[in-house]
Amino acid sequence: MNKDVIYIDVEDDVTAIIGKIKASKEKIIALVPPKRAGILQSAVNLRLLDRMASTSHKHLVLITNNQALVALSAAAGIPVAKNLQSKPELAEVSALSIDDDDDIIDGASLPVGELAKTADTETDSDSSVEAALGSLNIDDQTVATSSKASLGAAAVKQSVRPKTGIKVPNFSSFRKKLFLGITGGVLLIAFLVWANIFAPAATIVISAKTVSTPVSTIATLSGATPTDVSKGKVQTVSQQLKKDLSVKFTATGTGQVGTKATGQVQFQNCKSDQAISIPAGTELSNSGKTYVTAATVVVPGGTGFACSAAGVSAAVGITATDVGAGFNKATTGDTFSVSGYSSTGTFYFKAVSTTTMTGGDSREVTVVSDLDIQKATDALNALSTDDVKKQLTSQFTNGEVIIPDSFTIERAAVVSSPALKEEATAQATLTSATTFTLTAIPKADVGLFLKESLNKQLSGTTNQRIYNTGIDDVKIIGYNKGADATTVNITTTGQVGPDIDAAAIEEQAKGKKAGEVRAQLLAITGVEDVVVNFSFPWVTTIPSDLNKIDVQFKLTDD
Repeated sequence: MNKDVIYIDVEDDVTAIIGKIKASKEKIIALVPPKRAGILQSAVNLRLLDRMASTSHKHLVLITNNQALVALSAAAGIPVAKNLQSKPELAEVSALSIDDDDDIIDGASLPVGELAKTADTETDSDSSVEAALGSLNIDDQTVATSSKASLGAAAVKQSVRPKTGIKVPNFSSFRKKLFLGITGGVLLIAFLVWANIFAPAATIVISAKTVSTPVSTIATLSGATPTDVSKGKVQTVSQQLKKDLSVKFTATGTGQVGTKATGQVQFQNCKSDQAISIPAGTELSNSGKTYVTAATVVVPGGTGFACSAAGVSAAVGITATDVGAGFNKATTGDTFSVSGYSSTGTFYFKAVSTTTMTGGDSREVTVVSDLDIQKATDALNALSTDDVKKQLTSQFTNGEVIIPDSFTIERAAVVSSPALKEEATAQATLTSATTFTLTAIPKADVGLFLKESLNKQLSGTTNQRIYNTGIDDVKIIGYNKGADATTVNITTTGQVGPDIDAAAIEEQAKGKKAGEVRAQLLAITGVEDVVVNFSFPWVTTIPSDLNKIDVQFKLTDD
């Protein structure tokens, strides 16, 4: 059969215990009293609980080792168990010790005369118990009581203090109380020493806020020259990438292609009596057609009065400057004017063909025109360079700060294949050898400029310092490449706030009241709140021992 366990609090009265018993749904109820028996140290209350349990068809078991409760439960007819696992038994006790035998005198040990005085004495408590039980009413039912004799053989023979006589001192109890008193005094003194000397400690919690401070400073790029903040010069590093860029295009021009006419001439010199040297590539003209010499030739000087005999050179080959049959000449002895010389008059200098001009031929085809090359060049310049820029950026592996506007492109002269005015039988290609360059500034060097700028802004202030130079969000803009120097603008937002020195604050705060310390710290720009927490409520002054002071700093950004 299951049992219900009811734990009795010291503050519970008999009514509360009855309520718990009535609320239980089990037939067997184990009552577990506190160390101080309290309400159960009453025969009336125990009988009342037993009566109420019987009326409700429930059985009580008292869980206790207290001899006084064991005796009282025996008188009330309530079984007792040492613990929840022990078998309940109805105890039989010959005598009840009250108050640990303090101040109790056993009547059997008294002298006959004294014993005789108490022989017919009946305690008022027994009468009051019988009267109280006779007048109690539980659930509107009158509880019947029995006489003192009805308690049976298990009734307690209670020792009664004689109404007259001398009280016998209990020295064992006195020694125990004296020892407890001395021990308590020592503990009290130790506690007071600990509480006032060793225990006091203080924690100063400072809440502060930084202020966003814009930074903008001009720096001159110095290339490989080391950074000099005082001169405003910053070292830079660059990455380069060389790449041939090309585009395809369709030729749209028209032109003549074929072979050029060739022949031979001799130079005649009546201009000077001195020999004249004609270099290769000298232009000769006849009937609007232009030819060029294939080799250098020396023309002797003219002789005789008024150049009666012209100096004549050896024959030299010439080639038409363009293709076509129009350059062919079927005759010999044709006169060609020489570029830079006059071919007429007394003092002339000219060339005369010694062979016919043959071999000239042409046909109309599609060729690469100037306009085609110009359009292809524009398309080449319009090609996206984002991938190249990303590739250059990835080559900076030491956390450098990139200067985006420093990305430069240098293109070599474009080369068309086929060449200008050459026949294009398929798509033509325009190519340019290109060099890409990207410049950056070492992160540490940028930080020097930011720190210098922020320090200038903090000049003249007290108890302030830099918490963040803004290096992680820095931007370099305004790239300006001049004739003498290249400059940039370094911009970001830094964070400045109160300069909190924990050691200095501990030294400053020791031995002071919380309000005084709070007022001093709140006077610092950026400090928003100061809270002083003491280790115990009775501590009101910050200890003089620095090891007992803890400064905590809480910082937030605006």
